[in-house]
Amino acid sequence: MRRTIVFLLFSLVVIRPSLGQAQAGTPPPAETILDSALKNASSSGRNVFLIFHATWCSWCKRLDAALSNPEVKKVFDDSYIVTHLDVLERGDKKQTMENPGGEDLMKSLGGEKSGLPFYVILDGTGKKLIDSDIMPGKGNIGFPGSPEEIAAFEQVLKQTAPRMTGEQRAEVVAHLGVKQ
Repeated sequence: MRRTIVFLLFSLVVIRPSLGQAQAGTPPPAETILDSALKNASSSGRNVFLIFHATWCSWCKRLDAALSNPEVKKVFDDSYIVTHLDVLERGDKKQTMENPGGEDLMKSLGGEKSGLPFYVILDGTGKKLIDSDIMPGKGNIGFPGSPEEIAAFEQVLKQTAPRMTGEQRAEVVAHLGVKQ
């Protein structure tokens, strides 16, 4: 009995914390992140703006910077649950940064050959409304930097953000046209 108690104490003090540390360095699975976003979207009446990105992707960083601008962020947060999944990492970052299952999810949503950033807008039930592959020839908008990409991005907003007014869309579009 005494050995059992000592083992349990040892487990709680030594073994369990080390397991937690190993798990702390692992990003959450894509499915967990998406499920949380869908629940939030469903309960709030917003859509999920799911962005697949990577730490090495400069266009991803530009998109994140644009969406985190205070003027744009407020408008987006009123219409979307903006959610990121890290995919296509390289080297050690594959284990420490990439969300397990993210690449499979990206593939299942049609982004297998799209490049990054690739994004998909889903309703609160998980139904795909549109993705960023809407340029001629199914090209990916990615970060909307050219006039054609910005116009396509504006159409994405128009189709998937019913709460966003024309004035708010114009603010977002004007901000995208500014050099980041």
